Amino acid sequence: MVAHTVLLDFTVSSSVIADMEKRSGLKSAIANVLAEHFTGLKPLIESNIDGNLLILYTGPRGSLITVRGYTEGLITLNIEYYKQDDQEALLTFESEGAKGSGLERCKPAQQAFTANERLLEYDIDKLVFEARSPYQKVQIVHSKSLGNLLVLDELQILQLARDPFADMSEADLIYTETLMQRGKEDYAGKEIVILGGGDGGLLWELLKEKPKFVTMLEIDDIVMKACSQHMRSICGDCLDKRKGDNYEIIVGDCVKALAHMIEEGRQFDYVFGDLTDIPISTTPHGDAWDFIRLILNSSVKVLKPTGKYMTHGNGASCPESLKMYEEVLSQLCVPITFTKDRAFVPSFFEDWIFYQVSLK
Repeated sequence: MVAHTVLLDFTVSSSVIADMEKRSGLKSAIANVLAEHFTGLKPLIESNIDGNLLILYTGPRGSLITVRGYTEGLITLNIEYYKQDDQEALLTFESEGAKGSGLERCKPAQQAFTANERLLEYDIDKLVFEARSPYQKVQIVHSKSLGNLLVLDELQILQLARDPFADMSEADLIYTETLMQRGKEDYAGKEIVILGGGDGGLLWELLKEKPKFVTMLEIDDIVMKACSQHMRSICGDCLDKRKGDNYEIIVGDCVKALAHMIEEGRQFDYVFGDLTDIPISTTPHGDAWDFIRLILNSSVKVLKPTGKYMTHGNGASCPESLKMYEEVLSQLCVPITFTKDRAFVPSFFEDWIFYQVSLK
């Protein structure tokens, strides 16, 4: 059971919020738009907080809709619902619902928090692509200094202060080169698995090294299609088709695919964990850490005795989380050793830590 949150933001003239008559018209317009997309919409609470507007609605099957109007002219609509409940209707609302209402979608966010809660500002000048997949909100925005940036679940990133705003930019080749330890590892003739890697950057660079075969396991087809169209300086043409002479992209859950590989007794020279970063938390517990442990223990089971698990960690400014990760490594199902490297990643605005894990 998964709960989804959709947060949309719009702008109106500030006078629309301040003037009670105009505000009344705004509330009616919003209610009409919502009613077109949510059967059985019912107002639950309406309040005025320091001049700001707050309306709470209930929608179909327990969905909750919060409308806030700020005196500065910002309108936010927060929609909470279970994934299986009216998902198609909600996605339609996100892309089409505000048309004709007089509300104008805000420009892409330009500020974000890094892992150590530093506030960054990006010179974003346009939104290149936006869609919501079954798994996350996918955006590609353009930065004057960094080129196109892939952004995943920007609102969640901002709220949790976990990851940098940009998942990957056209200026971030150093990230991929450090992850794969280019010049230090020999991939020629090797069998490789990539967990994640939806932007295609790692696959594209590995294919240049003449491997025997690369299997990429990515769950989000929309990410790959967006990057294939708008991030070709990173991924080249490797995402244009799902299978080539020496690679295959499998769209699906990498956990299930790894479990199947373990059952078959398959082994690889390299496994790349190009998934979520190390969580920022006070203890190594919770769903994110459980997922990391599962990925690590599954990955080492498909490594050849001389194989390596290659992954990214987190910012160098988060030593506590990195230490917790290294403690997790020491408690895996088989004994391992590891080395570390670091590189300054332009769109992250700081040094990032990368791990190379080997079996003892």
